[in-house]
Amino acid sequence: MSRATPDGADVGLTDAELDRYQRHIVLKEVGGEGQRRLKAARVAVVGAGGLGSPCLAYLAAAGLGTITLIDDDVVAASNLQRQTLFATTDVGRPKADVAAGRLAALNPHVVVRPVAARLDGGNAEALLAGHDVIADGCDNFATRAIVNRAAVALRIPLVSAAIGPFEGQLGVFAGHRADAPCWACFAGAPADGAGTSCADVGVLGAVAGVVGAAQALEVLRLLTGFGDERVGMLWLWAGLSMAARSVRVPKDPACPVCC
Repeated sequence: MSRATPDGADVGLTDAELDRYQRHIVLKEVGGEGQRRLKAARVAVVGAGGLGSPCLAYLAAAGLGTITLIDDDVVAASNLQRQTLFATTDVGRPKADVAAGRLAALNPHVVVRPVAARLDGGNAEALLAGHDVIADGCDNFATRAIVNRAAVALRIPLVSAAIGPFEGQLGVFAGHRADAPCWACFAGAPADGAGTSCADVGVLGAVAGVVGAAQALEVLRLLTGFGDERVGMLWLWAGLSMAARSVRVPKDPACPVCC
């Protein structure tokens, strides 16, 4: 049975798609219905860098119907150590446009909408509206706070990832729900300029791959419903030891964003 999109259009799978996604379809936790849900889905990815590269690649390969990727940066030589959607010849080109081309080549069944603009408080809701899930892998706290506020206002689940030199964290938030936290319940309201960048402290390239792929996994979980629900959970991973743990983030009753 096909799944209808919000506008009433029926979503089926072509023979080519059935062949492409057969390893998903044989999974009892996904199946044909799950794959049709992916085809009907719309996901916004903020940032096409170290986290965005693997996240976007796995989402496109999985058969997401529409991916909006938002990034106003251009490719730099220093990006190439971890941002695997880009090649040496792409240096100086807009990341959003280059990434969109790579994803279209990876899977022509996916609609990729590049947005080469900086997301800010004035345009966040307009850019993110109409999506089923938002994946945030941006590189600064100020933008993360803006994305979270828009996600709560738009009632869209948020999968937020961050990395350090050898570690990563990944949270699934749904602050519009009475029983679930938003990103601000976990992070608070960081001061302007809070945090450090990978340019300051460095980052092992493969760390971005591990955490970005895990971010894609959580997006796919939200869309298809396989496994345990992870809303309100924070996954912490240490690359130096390969230790990992999950902790529950409570909803902050005093949160200025979602309460």
